[in-house]
Amino acid sequence: MVRRILLGSQLRRLRESRGITREAAGYSIRASESKISRLELGRVSFKARDVEDLLTLYGVTDSAERESLLGLVREANATGWWHSYGDVLPGWFQTYIGLEGAASLIRIYEVQFVHGLLQTEAYAHAVVSRGMPGATAAEIDRRVALRLERQKVLVSENAPVFHAVLDEAALRRPYGDREVMRGQLEHLIEVSQRPNVQLQVMPFSFGGHAGESGAFTLLRFPESDLQDIVYLEQLTSALYLDKGEEVGQYERAMERLQADCPDAERTRDLLRGLLQLS
Repeated sequence: MVRRILLGSQLRRLRESRGITREAAGYSIRASESKISRLELGRVSFKARDVEDLLTLYGVTDSAERESLLGLVREANATGWWHSYGDVLPGWFQTYIGLEGAASLIRIYEVQFVHGLLQTEAYAHAVVSRGMPGATAAEIDRRVALRLERQKVLVSENAPVFHAVLDEAALRRPYGDREVMRGQLEHLIEVSQRPNVQLQVMPFSFGGHAGESGAFTLLRFPESDLQDIVYLEQLTSALYLDKGEEVGQYERAMERLQADCPDAERTRDLLRGLLQLS
């Protein structure tokens, strides 16, 4: 997904530098203006022939530059590991998993429950079971397995920096029995000590705060051509925001949340206190 967005961004820059309209670009590959728009936004797959024709139209004749961009076509069309979970994975969430796996910085605010990248297997099982009361045991197990597979991104060779702010409500709302919650709190204390993870908790005692609009995720990528993205999950779909003004508002909200929360060490103290009460 990220390679698709990156390729689309580069094609847009090449087209604009030549002063070529989307309509003219579409005509050159026997497509509509809207198809060019979708290609440049990375929302549809690419055909090598179309990209070759566009590069010719845009005056890209250097063989090395052409091959580099055509290599992105092959990478963009490659199937991600998550496609093997297509039986339990909504299409709109497949996009997110691809972006999550390519991000260099992930910042999240969560209020309903512990974020998926931080859940234990038992807690994840309780969350999925509660959220899908009609699902079979096999479907629940598949969704939990997908969630655990996603977590490998935090310990991968190119693991992103992960900044998480959890509302205290997410820690006090029980999912599963007492042992499940104790195990989840212990896991958060352990994970929070990883060098690439910064975990903070927004305590009830603070009162109103910058996360008033609800949970959100901010994704940043190592490629300079890619804009930061805000991911907002809904019940049956998701929103992906990439306009600078909108992203900036969420970035400022995250900065205020982080500034207003106890720091990482005091957060661990808070978690230990909750553990004693559980």
